[in-house]
Amino acid sequence: MAFYCGIDLHSDNHVVVIIDDEDKKVYERRLSNDLSLTLGALAPYRSDLVGVAVESTFNWYWLVDGLQAEGYPMQLVNTTAVQQYSGLKYTDDRYDAFWLAHLMRLKILPTGYIYPKEQRGLRDLLRRRTMLVQTASKQLISLQSQIWRQTGVKIPSSKLKQARFSVDLPGEMEKRAAQASLRVYRSIQAELEQMESELIKAVKPREDYQVLTSIPGVGPILGMTIALETGNIQRFAEVGDYASYCRCVKSERVSNAKKKGEGNAKSGNKYLSWAFSEAAHFAVRYEPLAKRFFERKQRKTNGIVAIRAVAHKLARAAYYMMRNNTTFDAQKLFAN
Repeated sequence: MAFYCGIDLHSDNHVVVIIDDEDKKVYERRLSNDLSLTLGALAPYRSDLVGVAVESTFNWYWLVDGLQAEGYPMQLVNTTAVQQYSGLKYTDDRYDAFWLAHLMRLKILPTGYIYPKEQRGLRDLLRRRTMLVQTASKQLISLQSQIWRQTGVKIPSSKLKQARFSVDLPGEMEKRAAQASLRVYRSIQAELEQMESELIKAVKPREDYQVLTSIPGVGPILGMTIALETGNIQRFAEVGDYASYCRCVKSERVSNAKKKGEGNAKSGNKYLSWAFSEAAHFAVRYEPLAKRFFERKQRKTNGIVAIRAVAHKLARAAYYMMRNNTTFDAQKLFAN
């Protein structure tokens, strides 16, 4: 007898449902988010358990990592691709968990990649850097706006970033507020410098990072982003799968050469989408063949579509570069 487990995970509890080969529930219970309780629930079925399906919610790390460490076969569910059940007036968490187990039994459960725990911390540190960069930018823009509003003078951001810059406003409270923004900005910048040093030290020996930085305009940050967000390139069977994951392909349904609708444009990795867009802008600036390709596309469409076409090209190139450990070849990519 084989068993299948579905877990509907929430912020403070999770519902565990285990079914057999005939969709009969053999276990169903809501548990607090305590790994020991989950392990206790699964233990009687362990030897015959085909898999444990957990939704890819914001807090899946502790549960999936904990169960994997105990040897359970885990499946991380792609929630955006799960086929929704129909014909039911009422559903709840218990049915959601049952549905995951049911789809697993039918072998049609859409799953995602479980990023290795030992490498995930480095990727998440890079994501935290992105958040801090955005926060620092907000502080700088706020400071610039405040000075501009009260003095009529727009100070360039390059000057605000200088270590010797100091705030001088007429009002005491206004000056206090501006100084607070400046201190926060400088504090974040100091943290970013240390963080980037640690990231580069950890990522620099990697072969995928080395080949990616051979792309014109791809420096340490973009190289790290592409390498860490991609993970193991072998998980993508085809180059088209990788380009789609990078959000570099159209999301539309076409029939008889006519557009019939659109798919989920946000399906994929937003960090890779950003990275290849940035890389495309730099490539157009620094690589003559990329610039020529961009200008040819721009004449037919517009600048936005053209830059996305360059990003698509770079994503495809990055796939083969990481898979084959080869450096960038502009002639091969943009010759046609």
